[in-house]
This record gives sequence, structure tokens and C-alpha cells, in this order.
Amino acid sequence: MQTGFWWILFALLLYGVIHSILAAHRTKDWVKAWWGERHYNRYYRLFFSMQAVVLFIPVLLLVGLLPDETIYRIPAPWVYLTIGLQIMAVFGILHSIMLTGMLRFTGIQQAIEPARAQKPMKLVIRSLYRWIRHPIYTCMFVFIWLVPVMTWNVLALSIGISVYNILGALLEEHKLKSEFGQSYEDYSLQTPFLIPGLKFRKQ
Repeated sequence: MQTGFWWILFALLLYGVIHSILAAHRTKDWVKAWWGERHYNRYYRLFFSMQAVVLFIPVLLLVGLLPDETIYRIPAPWVYLTIGLQIMAVFGILHSIMLTGMLRFTGIQQAIEPARAQKPMKLVIRSLYRWIRHPIYTCMFVFIWLVPVMTWNVLALSIGISVYNILGALLEEHKLKSEFGQSYEDYSLQTPFLIPGLKFRKQ
């Protein structure tokens, strides 16, 4: 079997390592000391978002250019259902980002309105956040796992993105608990992590 499966997984691992290093507190503290707190607060989030997009492009090119083999195709009429769910997932991702502040999420607001961007954000518990704590990741899972044609290269991409999203959601949990304290603790007790209706009791 000639596919790029392992190369794509390796590329995703490398991407994840770079992404994690740039997101680490130690790296942020170093940049803040080297660049100055004012420039860091204004531009680092935008830089982080841009590098995440730019560095992901080579991974997608590997998926399309390396040898590949089809695992399965979703037949009609079921393929129309899965495509419909994928479209809904994209809207869910965009809607969830907008609820938490799209401009702030990407770092654009910090760059153009630094004073406003420094104001504390409120904990969002409405709309999709009423049913799950991390709807962006949940919608991403729906999108990547309902592709009409599953190949070995796409499977590697889906596995890598899924693992990284789960790790990202766990890290985000820690950040949100630090930021919102007891409010987020109470919210997490009532709202499932990634799957609607699935809650784990804390011992």
C-alpha cells in the first residue's frame, strides 16, 4: 500500500509541537520580555493565529500530493445527509467563535483596538455552549469524520486533528477554570465536555 499516511501523521506531530511551543507560557513570557508587554499584548495573538494557518497549508498539500488509496465512499443518498451535517458543523464553528468574539479569537481586535481587547470577557453559556462546553471542537469532529470519501491520507489527517483537538480542549479547560473560577466549575458540572448528553461524574 503506497500512501502518505505516516508522513502526514509525522507532519501533524511536528505542527502540534510548534503550535504547543508557541502557546506555552514560557514562550509567551520570553516574547513579552524581548518584545515588550505592549507589543506582545497587541500583536502576539494575531501572529499565533496567522502562523497556525500558514503552517497547516503544507500538511494539506501532503494530503493532496502524496500517494493515496481510498478506504470507502459514502453512497447516495446518505452522502447528502453527511454533507448537510458538515455544512451545519461549519456554521456551528463560526457561530461558536462569534459568540466568544471572533475578532478577539483571531487577534485582530488586539491589534486594532488594544484597549478594548484588554477588557475581561464574560463566560458564554448560551446557544451551543448550553449543550457542550467546547462546541468548536465538537463541530470540527463532525466535519472531519463525515467526509464523503475516506482515504488513508485523509484518515491520517482526521486522526491527527482529533488527537490535537482533544488535547487542546483539555488545556482550554485548565485556562477557563483559572480565568472564571467557581463559575466555570459550576458550568462544567452541568454541561458535557464534547458530546451532548454525556457527562462524567466527578469522584
